[in-house]
Amino acid sequence: MPTVSLTCGARQVGAVSDDRLLVVRCQLGEREAFRELVGVWHAPVWRYVRGMVGSPHLADDLSQEVWVAVVRGLPRLRQPERFAPWLFTIARRAVADHLRQAYQASETSMEEADAVAGDDSLGDVLTTMQVEAGLGELPPPEREVLILFHLQDLPLTVCAEVLGVPPGTVKSRLHRARRMLRSALAERGYEA
Repeated sequence: MPTVSLTCGARQVGAVSDDRLLVVRCQLGEREAFRELVGVWHAPVWRYVRGMVGSPHLADDLSQEVWVAVVRGLPRLRQPERFAPWLFTIARRAVADHLRQAYQASETSMEEADAVAGDDSLGDVLTTMQVEAGLGELPPPEREVLILFHLQDLPLTVCAEVLGVPPGTVKSRLHRARRMLRSALAERGYEA
C-alpha cells in the first residue's frame, strides 16, 4: 500500500524581510508592491482556505474576501514583519465566519445537510485528492493545524499565533490530527 507524505512545496516563511519590505511599500501606496504581495501569498492562502472549506469555488470567494480585508487593514498593520501570521489570522476568521453561517443555515434546513456528498476512493494510488478527502474527515481544529503546519510550512510558533493558542496546544493538536488522519486513510485502505 502507498504511504503518505504531508509535506508540500509551500512557500518558505523565512522570507520575512522580503514580506516586510513589500508591506511597507504597500503602506506607502505602491500598487505594484500589492500585486507582488498577492502574487507571493495568494496560493498559500487559497490552499489553506480550500483545505478548510473543501470547495475550490468557495475557496476562490473566501480568498477574495481575505484580500479585501488585507487591503482595508494593511495601513493599520504596525508590525510589517508579522505579515504572515496576520494574513492567516484574517483567512482563519473568513473561514470561521463562513463555517458559522453554513452551520446556522444547516440548522434551519436539514435537507441541505443531506445533500453533502461523500468522498470516493479513486484507486490504489494515493493522490492529493485522497489526502484532502482524509483531511476533510477531520474536525476543523485538527484539519486546520495540519494545513497550517504541514501544507503551509508555518513554524509552530506562527501556527500558535494564528490559532490563538499556546504552542503546547498546537503540538497536542498536531499529534491528535496526525493520528486521526492516519486512521481515516487506513479506513480507506491506505497506510499513513
